[in-house]
Amino acid sequence: MPQPPIVPPLGTLVALGGGDDDAMLALLCDMLPKAGLPVEIITVASRDDTRSARAYERALRELGCTGARHLRISEHHPADAPDTLRRLRRAGLVFFSGGDQERITDFLQGTEFLRVLHERYQQEADFIIAGTSAGAAVMPEYMVVEGYGWRALRKGGMLTSTGLGLLPQLLIDQHFVERGRFGRLAHALLAHPMCLGVGLAEETGLIIRQGRYAEVFGDGVVMVVDGRYLHGSNLGRIGRGEPVSGQGFRVHLLVAGQLLDLHSREAGPRVEM
Repeated sequence: MPQPPIVPPLGTLVALGGGDDDAMLALLCDMLPKAGLPVEIITVASRDDTRSARAYERALRELGCTGARHLRISEHHPADAPDTLRRLRRAGLVFFSGGDQERITDFLQGTEFLRVLHERYQQEADFIIAGTSAGAAVMPEYMVVEGYGWRALRKGGMLTSTGLGLLPQLLIDQHFVERGRFGRLAHALLAHPMCLGVGLAEETGLIIRQGRYAEVFGDGVVMVVDGRYLHGSNLGRIGRGEPVSGQGFRVHLLVAGQLLDLHSREAGPRVEM
């Protein structure tokens, strides 16, 4: 039987590669249809979550987002607590801070919280989910959780895990240029050849509408690595510690105002939608 058409999400995702996020916070406040809408700040990726949350609350309120509050999720504050779910259902913006992205998935995967987050993103045009650093990397179907320097180009030197699943067939890596992460993203695409790889420099990010149209913002460069023409991968034939190989990667370098179509994987100037 033919598969039913995939309904595009109505919500918006905003992902930043880390670093100074003042410009992103100002952008998010401008994107909210009403300044007083609840903004829920989730800092579960950081073990020092209270200090981080207070800084974000203060910054967002100074920018006019008077409804900014810390939504605490941790070992002692479960994601499916009734008050937490109530606040999630009322929020205009849910913001994930940086830290360790595996802490985000550890506390959210398999929860009612994540189901509601997906539902609202799918069905509500004014709903925004945003994240910086780990909070950006966790959004897609998969995320890179390990891989450093030359070791990332050896089998076993890179590790991926399951993300929040808001963006299928995508990988987002953060602090990309500053920490030399091209090797680990390329390795990740050898492991997940159906995915598109996106490397976000610091102070640089994407506004993703309808789960498809990604507009670049910020001062740096977004590197897009497309493996759909990949061939010659040796990943299945080599042992742990041996160097990985593959040919046919296609790379784009994008800057502010340019657009990436996540479905067609074509890039170019911004077009009015």
